[in-house]
Amino acid sequence: MIFAKMQATGNDFVIVEADADRDWHLLARAMCDRHFGVGADGLIVVAPSDVAEVGMRFFNPDGSEAAACGNGLRCVTRYAIDRGARGSELRVQTRGGIRTVHAGPSLIQVSMGMPAFKASEIPMTVDSRLDIILAHAVAVGGLSLKLTCLSMSNPHAVHFLDGAVSEFPLLAIGPQVENHPLFPERVNFEVANVLDRGRIAVRVWERGAGETLSCGSGACAVAVAARLHDYVDSNAVDVLLPGGTLTVDWDGEGEVRLSGPAELVFTGEWPDQ
Repeated sequence: MIFAKMQATGNDFVIVEADADRDWHLLARAMCDRHFGVGADGLIVVAPSDVAEVGMRFFNPDGSEAAACGNGLRCVTRYAIDRGARGSELRVQTRGGIRTVHAGPSLIQVSMGMPAFKASEIPMTVDSRLDIILAHAVAVGGLSLKLTCLSMSNPHAVHFLDGAVSEFPLLAIGPQVENHPLFPERVNFEVANVLDRGRIAVRVWERGAGETLSCGSGACAVAVAARLHDYVDSNAVDVLLPGGTLTVDWDGEGEVRLSGPAELVFTGEWPDQ
């Protein structure tokens, strides 16, 4: 089986085409293993679509399937263009809906859809009548966190820090937040430090993957949360992640747009057993 290894600001993926029925959950665990497999933050399965130019499914390294992946969307777009897709605009069908992608020479912009804020939409086990969850107090691992929660087709919880994100004990706290009883479907956890009204430093703990160098939907969630708190201006915000910088644009009402690079690392063959 032929695969491509791609990365977007350090968020790396194995991409394969769905030419046969397979146990993708099992294959994701095997291929994403960094010691015994190819090594990646996720497996992306590219498949034909009846309603878009290309379809994709995204699987975490633990085999679970996610509805959205912003960095993965950009990688799929670059993959499709490199294989002959025409035009600078593509529609990609995901579990979270159809996403429109605009490809430039170096950067790719993804329309990530509308953020959702209701507890039932995230989902969270709090009062389902709440329209928005800002700075929800949670005690985890001896720390008092204030979580701003939303969905970008997958659940996110954002904690804003006064200090450097590099000093936060993410490896210890991340798994506890991911699996907290507040989040019945687990959650992606971001710690963020607003540097100024146009830049935010971020680290991400992704459900099913652990800490990653970058997360597209996580960058969007942080930028949206910062806008809700009036920490940033209404124009584009640069999100500084360990793997590089992503730009998020949200007008406070419409879809969230995510921009950043995506590139091929290498191709290879996986034993088809």
